[in-house]
Amino acid sequence: MARTTRTWLRAAVVCGALLASAALSLPAAQRASARPYPPAPSSSAPAPSAAQAPPAKPAKPKKAKPAAPAVPAPSATADPASLPDLLTQLQSLYQQTESATESYNKAKETADQERAKAEALDAQLAAQRTKVVAGRDQAGLLARQLYRSGGMSPYLSMLNGETPQDFFGGLHIAQRAVGHQEDVVAGLTADEQRLTALNAQAQRALDAAQVAQNKQAAQKTQVETHLRQVEALLAGLSGVQISELQALEQQGTDKAQQEFLDSKALGTGSALRAPSKTGDRAIAYAYQQLGKPYVWGAQGPGSFDCSGLTSQAWAHAGVPIPRTAEEQWARLPRVPLSLLRPGDLVVYFPGATHVALYIGNGLVIQAPHTGAVVTISPIAVNPILGAVRPDLGAQPLTDYKPRPVPPKTDRPEPLG
Repeated sequence: MARTTRTWLRAAVVCGALLASAALSLPAAQRASARPYPPAPSSSAPAPSAAQAPPAKPAKPKKAKPAAPAVPAPSATADPASLPDLLTQLQSLYQQTESATESYNKAKETADQERAKAEALDAQLAAQRTKVVAGRDQAGLLARQLYRSGGMSPYLSMLNGETPQDFFGGLHIAQRAVGHQEDVVAGLTADEQRLTALNAQAQRALDAAQVAQNKQAAQKTQVETHLRQVEALLAGLSGVQISELQALEQQGTDKAQQEFLDSKALGTGSALRAPSKTGDRAIAYAYQQLGKPYVWGAQGPGSFDCSGLTSQAWAHAGVPIPRTAEEQWARLPRVPLSLLRPGDLVVYFPGATHVALYIGNGLVIQAPHTGAVVTISPIAVNPILGAVRPDLGAQPLTDYKPRPVPPKTDRPEPLG
């Protein structure tokens, strides 16, 4: 008799839990769409009507001041002695533009990743919402069955068997039924908690995507501002001055290259080093892009920026690497210059804002700057920060012949 009483009490407790679960509401699941959206911004207060505004006093005419150019353009008869200053100014603008470009690339990559995450969570939210609705329906059905049977599952009516075998068999079935009902309640609770968690994750992904998108827009404006400054500077130069600037730039590169080679930074036997199999494929891809224009934010197939070229070269070799120069420097294994081999990436400037693909013999393939094309350049064309190897541990080729440098790739790059 005591066992029968405990069974009745257990059934009553489960019945109460099921009825409470069936009465739960899920406003987020019933009213929200698959993707959560932040609340719309509040509208601003209405402007006063014309009848309410005080009459305006006629303003005195003022002389318009001409807008000052962002960068003062040199005259056509600029002193040749000022050319080094112009070259320094131009190179600084190129570096600032590329730094803003890499920040734009990073923000765009983050926004794309977060949007993709939100879309994936949308599918999970829809599936989880369907699962919760089904669980609520099942809990409601069990609760109604218990209510119709007077707080006892239909299985418990089998306890009225006439023989001991019938009684104990019915008791076993009843206990299994009560356990099933408890599982339904526990499963529904867990499903509701997962639904809430997924909804929060999707919202965070959307918020992060919006933040990255706003940053991307700000960096785009900064890039375009620097490009206008480059255009303004070059527009004030004559063809002779541009040629002189190119020659001056080439002299600086030749000097930096000679000093770098004299320093023996590449170590001994650098000319004999060979790339790995994947590194050789990356070099082959980079060679195919020679002559294609530099376009900020581009990663092929018709144009590239610096990290767009290196990331695509290694992606086509079968080794995906980060999109930006900064991330390539931060996340790829670093190697000393004394062990540099073809296929490695050479990173430039203190902020890791430029990157090129090393091809051996002190040369790199790079997408230099706006107005230029993908070309072969001396490794010391820019201040070197260090080098990274995307396929660290891969063995070099035993039979390797460096590709010849195509003609006309060693000429100075156009300034714009």
